[in-house]
Amino acid sequence: MRRGDAAIAALAALIQVGGTTLAARHQADARTLDVFGYLLLTAGPAALVVRRAQPVPVLMLAFASTLGYVLLGYPGGPIWAALIVAFGTALLAGHRIAAYGSLLAGYLGFLWLPRLVNDQPAPSAWAAGGLAAWLLLLLAGSELIRNRRAVVRARYETARRQASEERLGIARDLHDVVAHSLSLINVQAGVALELMDQRPEQVRTALTAIKHASREALVDVQSVLDSLRRPGEEMPRAPAPSLRDVEELVRRAEATGLGPLNLPRGVDAAGYRIVQEALTNVVRHADAASVRVRVGAEEGDLVIEVEDDGAGRPAGNGRRGSGIRGMTERAAALGGQLTAGPGPGRGFAVRARLPLEQR
Repeated sequence: MRRGDAAIAALAALIQVGGTTLAARHQADARTLDVFGYLLLTAGPAALVVRRAQPVPVLMLAFASTLGYVLLGYPGGPIWAALIVAFGTALLAGHRIAAYGSLLAGYLGFLWLPRLVNDQPAPSAWAAGGLAAWLLLLLAGSELIRNRRAVVRARYETARRQASEERLGIARDLHDVVAHSLSLINVQAGVALELMDQRPEQVRTALTAIKHASREALVDVQSVLDSLRRPGEEMPRAPAPSLRDVEELVRRAEATGLGPLNLPRGVDAAGYRIVQEALTNVVRHADAASVRVRVGAEEGDLVIEVEDDGAGRPAGNGRRGSGIRGMTERAAALGGQLTAGPGPGRGFAVRARLPLEQR
């Protein structure tokens, strides 16, 4: 039970019981308001405590208690508060058939049943028209509130979905940048330690590669952080990476001991990130001596293939890690597909097919 529902129920009880008690003092010809009459007045407001959990039963109970009160000839007054709240709750909860049915049944029941049960005069045209106008006004107001809430809810869901997609994109970018650069730095640091005594002249090359990798990682991270700026603020200073930068990516991977890579220049950032993540997995997990990367057009698609001659293990020593999942998501976001698994001979192969836009 929500605190707000209890407050609404208490307010409806105060209006119905208190208001009707005051109005009954001026209706000497009506039936005396006894204990049973008070029970009927409080039944509807009491049911409002669970109106969100059981909107239709609460509507039926409020309708029945109010109609019974009228048919027994008790004094008139503000006896409709609980019924109005129950009707609006059912309609806003999506139970439109029950809400519309109660509206039609109320118009016929409250207007004509007193004549049939208590032999009262037939309702006048003004009474029938006034009740119809009041019920239509109640229906229009409830539908207006319902449509307004639906619009607000749709906007909220759209904003939440966009925020989730942006978080996933940022997570992928940070993973690509940090994982690739730190892997290269780790490998180069190991090379420097290994060659420090035997071939000290190679240490300078390893340290230079570490310096370049760390500097480029800082630039990439700053670019990702700049993309989080609000509209109107300074745009990211570093350009988005693309396959035009693949030559530098290959050079950094070759510094770890991999063989030469023959790569044509490509077109967009998604391809760059796929090649980057695939080479990161080769460096970290493959135990490879060489790697082959092919980027080219095939039947209207951009095809990217990264194959190594290593142990044939994906990221995570057999488990599909976040790297492969991130590459797959990037390909799917462009309407393409990506497969990753053991190569045709030995090693591990990543193949992505991305649709090319019409130039």
